Amino acid sequence: MTDMPGRPPTASELLADPVVVQAMDEAWAESQSDDPENRHEEGGWIYMNLTTGEFTTRRATRGEQALIDLSHPPRGKGIVVGKFHTHPNPSNEGWDPGPSSSDEIVDKRHGVPDLIRADDGVYVSGPNSRRGGLAGGSGYPT
Repeated sequence: MTDMPGRPPTASELLADPVVVQAMDEAWAESQSDDPENRHEEGGWIYMNLTTGEFTTRRATRGEQALIDLSHPPRGKGIVVGKFHTHPNPSNEGWDPGPSSSDEIVDKRHGVPDLIRADDGVYVSGPNSRRGGLAGGSGYPT
């Protein structure tokens, strides 16, 4: 989005934005999916500038093998319109690459799309766009 926004972006619009794609690619590379001893979840938040409609991202502290805490987005330049994280554990080892039941519960509470990068593609959990529109504070909608 580059025009002054009138609504929050959809998950598909986030996935088409080069800033978001680059952040997800970097998180995937840093999650060390090829290293059984060191693989871990990486992720962060997606912000939208309410004047320009431009997206920025901010990374979270590295997670664990199958866990990352995205509960407390820091202040950013704009409002949180999405979040992203990796599922670095290989599906060929029996791991489910899609959203876990915990992801789905937390994503519903947070009220923004969660873009999940796995070894077989990208999954979306949570609402299709920020709950409640662009109103509210800079963090998750209440």
